[in-house]
Amino acid sequence: SKGTISMANFICPVCSQPLNIKEKSYICKNRHTFDISSKGYVNLLPANKKHSASPGDDKLMVVARNNFLSLGYYSHLKETLENLCNKYSAQETSVLDCGCGEGYYTQGVYEKLVQQGKKAEIKGIDISKDAVAIAAKRLKEGQFAVASSFHLPVESNSVNVLVNCFSPLCLKEFSRVLKRNGVFLYVVPAPKHLWQLKEALYENPYENPLKEEQYEGFELIDTVKAEKEIFIDNNEDINNLFKMTPYVYRSPKAAQEVLLKAESLTVNAHFIVYVYRKK
Repeated sequence: SKGTISMANFICPVCSQPLNIKEKSYICKNRHTFDISSKGYVNLLPANKKHSASPGDDKLMVVARNNFLSLGYYSHLKETLENLCNKYSAQETSVLDCGCGEGYYTQGVYEKLVQQGKKAEIKGIDISKDAVAIAAKRLKEGQFAVASSFHLPVESNSVNVLVNCFSPLCLKEFSRVLKRNGVFLYVVPAPKHLWQLKEALYENPYENPLKEEQYEGFELIDTVKAEKEIFIDNNEDINNLFKMTPYVYRSPKAAQEVLLKAESLTVNAHFIVYVYRKK
């Protein structure tokens, strides 16, 4: 079909051989078999690599984040990622969203590339099964797997653009899967991101640390800000925003209770995207 190219394969998490789709399974030449779930994703996280029964973000957090993002509050970040992926993509391009969550940004990036007339193939991996299930449903043209960023089930030197949005940084793996001159987009919260939320929760809120890192084997070629002040005018969305942050687990209960009753909130949605090119 127009707009797709032959997929660079996922690889077997057991023996690293390419996986081919046969009916409803991924199978490698050593006969390791991984079923494609009814929701359209494959689980490539070996049991011995799991640190818990259901690793990654739990269903509560995943649903809250999906509801919040779907309303477009962070659309300015999505557009920034779409434009950067397009800028650094050739006519035929392979994209990996590492820590794709519910696929909100994955979908945006893919649709932008196709809209620009590019032949794009896109994969998303996340350690959370609940998140990947939503992503696979959201973007039927993508390939999605439950997998760890530290053991990417992706062929070496096969990816043009890697997106890493609030996910663990695994430079060794990023370097392995990226083609030469491939880029990775590293999204971090800017110093004053969600500042007003922190002010409501903490007596002495602190800014997010800001440091432009140099990473071995990579060159920092661009730094792009995506900043907007968003106005949230209903309690449900405020609750969803709160549930998708780490503050759920580590802010004072009394302050949480006040915040969770709030009917409106103006808050910074400030992000920085660092663009690194593989040397």
